[in-house]
Amino acid sequence: MKLEIARGAFLVAALGITAVAAAAWQQPGPRILEARDCSAIPCSIPLVRKQVQTDIQPDANLLLLMFGLQTAMKGEQ
Repeated sequence: MKLEIARGAFLVAALGITAVAAAAWQQPGPRILEARDCSAIPCSIPLVRKQVQTDIQPDANLLLLMFGLQTAMKGEQ
């Protein structure tokens, strides 16, 4: 068998395997789960209700962390 024929056969086989793998690979896209989706099947995702908190006050540790990160980023430039 000539080398060119062997290379061609290998290329055709590799492309065939790649096509079959691409056709068989079904990855679902991202979607939002809702409560009605979980009614038919057992769903392990807890339903979370939105809670609005208006009285959030940052503590001193958070402010110190933010200041430290800001000054560290200035030093890298």
